[in-house]
Amino acid sequence: MSTHPHTPLAERLRPRHLGEVIGQQHLLGDGMALRVAFESGQPHSCILWGPPGVGKTTIARLMADAFDAQFLLISAVLGGVKEIREAVELAQAARDGLQAQRTIVFVDEVHRFNKSQQDAFLPHVESGLFTFIGATTENPSFEVNSALLSRAAVYVLKPLSEDDLRAILQKAQAIDAVPPLQADALQRMLAYADGDARRLLNTLETLAVAAKQEKVAEISDAWLVRVLGERMRRYDKGGEQFYDTISALHKSVRGSDPDAALYWLVRMLDGGAEPKYMARRLIRMASEDIGLADPRALRLALDAAEVYERLGSPEGELALAECVVYLAIAPKSNAVYKAFNEAKALVKKDGTRAVPLHLRNAPTQLMKNLDYAKGYRYAHDEEDGFAAGENYMPEGLEFTCFYQPVERGLEIKIADKLRLLRDKNSQARK
Repeated sequence: MSTHPHTPLAERLRPRHLGEVIGQQHLLGDGMALRVAFESGQPHSCILWGPPGVGKTTIARLMADAFDAQFLLISAVLGGVKEIREAVELAQAARDGLQAQRTIVFVDEVHRFNKSQQDAFLPHVESGLFTFIGATTENPSFEVNSALLSRAAVYVLKPLSEDDLRAILQKAQAIDAVPPLQADALQRMLAYADGDARRLLNTLETLAVAAKQEKVAEISDAWLVRVLGERMRRYDKGGEQFYDTISALHKSVRGSDPDAALYWLVRMLDGGAEPKYMARRLIRMASEDIGLADPRALRLALDAAEVYERLGSPEGELALAECVVYLAIAPKSNAVYKAFNEAKALVKKDGTRAVPLHLRNAPTQLMKNLDYAKGYRYAHDEEDGFAAGENYMPEGLEFTCFYQPVERGLEIKIADKLRLLRDKNSQARK
C-alpha cells in the first residue's frame, strides 16, 4: 500500500493481495468461486459485472499478480481496434519471450465496444494467447456478444455494504488521509457513498483538502453538508439500475403496496430521473394494470402529468406522489391489456380478412349496387339500443372473444353487462 501523500487516495488504499480486499465475500470468501479461481493456478476468461466502485479493476489486477501475468488495460470508452491490436502484439511478445509470461487483457466498460470490436478478442481467447477479463456496469446478457459471453464466466459483484465502506474509511483515517468524522457525519458519508468505494475515497479527498484549508480538526454533519452541497446519490439514468428501479415501482403499484410505490418513486426522483418520464410511466400503469376496473385512474395520471407540466419541481412532484398512491390502492385489471395483445397477435399472424359487406360504408350508388351496407342493423333503432345477434367480425372470426373483464372494481358491472349482451347474441343466433 503506497502512502506517498501525492498519490490519489484510491490508489494508496488499493489492495495489494486478496486478503486486503473489502467486500465481495460471496465471490472471494473461502471456497467461493473467484477465490477458487485464484487458488487454481490457472486463469480463465471472465466478465465482472457490477456497479461502479465495487472492485472490478482491483480484482483483475490481483488476478494478474496471482498468476504472474502481464496486465494490459484497455478502456472501451477511449480505445478501439488499434488498442486491441497492440494488446495482441504485447501478449505475443510476452508469450514468446524468455520468461514465456502469461497475459491478462482487462477491458474496462466492455459494453461500450461494438460487436466487431468484441469479436476481435475471440480468436485470441480461443487460442489461449491471453486471458480476457471484461468489466461492465451493464447486464452482459444484453451488452456482451453471445460468442464472447459463452467463453467467459460471469461474476456478479454487489454494492459495498455500510460495514465495508466503514472499514475502507477507517483505513483512510489510519494513514491520516482524512480528519475524524462525528457520528452523524460518518453516517451521512456512508449513505452518500451509496455502496461505491471510489466515490467514498474521492469524496474523502475533497473533504480532506477543504478541512485543511479551513483548519477543521473534526468533520461535523453541518460542515459536511455545506461542503458536499446537494449532490445526488449515484444513479445510472439509462442503465441497469434505472430499469430495475422503474420495474420495482411498477410492480409495487401492481401489487397494491402504496408505501413501496412511494419509496421507489422518491428513489427515482432523488436519483435524478426525469419527472416527465415518471408521469408517462404512471399513465402506462393506469392503462395496463388498472384499466376499466377504475377508469378514473387514467384520468388522474393524465392530470398528474399536466400538474407537473404547470408547476415543475418540486411542487409538481406531489401530484405524481398522489397519483402513485391512488394507482396502488385502485382495483386492478389487465383485461384490456391482455385483450389488446391477443388482438395484436391474431392480426399479426392472420391474413387480411375482408370487411363484411353489411359493415361497409355505401356513399355511392355503385357501392349500394354491390350490396355495401346491405342488411346493416342500426343499433339505436333496436330494443335497448342493441342489435342482438348482429356480427361485427370478419368471416371466420364470428365468435372470437378477446376481452374478458375481471371481477374487480367497475369491471364487475362491465362483466355483468357483457354477459347479458353475449347471452342476447347467443339467443338471437339460435
